[in-house]
Amino acid sequence: MEIKTSAIVLQAIKYGDSQLIVDFFTEKLGRLSFMVRVPKSSKGKMKRQLFQPLMVLNLEFDYRPKSNLQRLRDVSIQIPFSDIPFSPYKLGISMFLAELLSYATRHEQANGALYLFIQDSIEWLDHAKGAIANFHIVFMIQLSFHLGFMPNIESGMSGDYFDLVDGCFAAHVPSHVHYLNKEDSMRLVSLFRLDYKTMHLYTMSRMERNRCVEVILEYYKLHLPGFPEMKSFAVLQELFA
Repeated sequence: MEIKTSAIVLQAIKYGDSQLIVDFFTEKLGRLSFMVRVPKSSKGKMKRQLFQPLMVLNLEFDYRPKSNLQRLRDVSIQIPFSDIPFSPYKLGISMFLAELLSYATRHEQANGALYLFIQDSIEWLDHAKGAIANFHIVFMIQLSFHLGFMPNIESGMSGDYFDLVDGCFAAHVPSHVHYLNKEDSMRLVSLFRLDYKTMHLYTMSRMERNRCVEVILEYYKLHLPGFPEMKSFAVLQELFA
């Protein structure tokens, strides 16, 4: 079956001298992996630079449902980046988000709302001119909504401790260790009120920001089975003062 779809690059792994295994989140079919032959000649269409993290591409291929690795027939750039590859801050965020999405969408089928959210977020990051230090935090919070486990902050009036397992506030300290103290719980409520346009209004130190990411990653681990340690988080921790 011939498929034409837009797709977001999540990761590309070198396979041999002239091939890549590329994981995509596609608009029409969700997660798919491809074996891509990258010619050594500069004249070839399947250029290696096309498969950088979070690139938004147009794909054309013959879909084989029983195959673990699809084969591309044609590829082109749908949304050219203007700033992400040239900004160390945006590049660091994009690497983190690509790794996050690689794990968080492993079993996702076609999901138009999720795809549109990711694509719109990538475009916003690429064109952003102001402060972006909180971008990945807002993205992670909003992504949890699309993945079906967004925390219930409306329960904040009924308790001081946020229970990471149940995803809601509790009046008393939970019997397990996966909960936030009063300070972290209140910060979570503030973060949930932010979006990309207002996130610059919320100031945090690098230590506070990294703590927020650690908390959200713990939440992801509790709600997504097999969610591993994020290797790119170490790079992100050093970016924003």
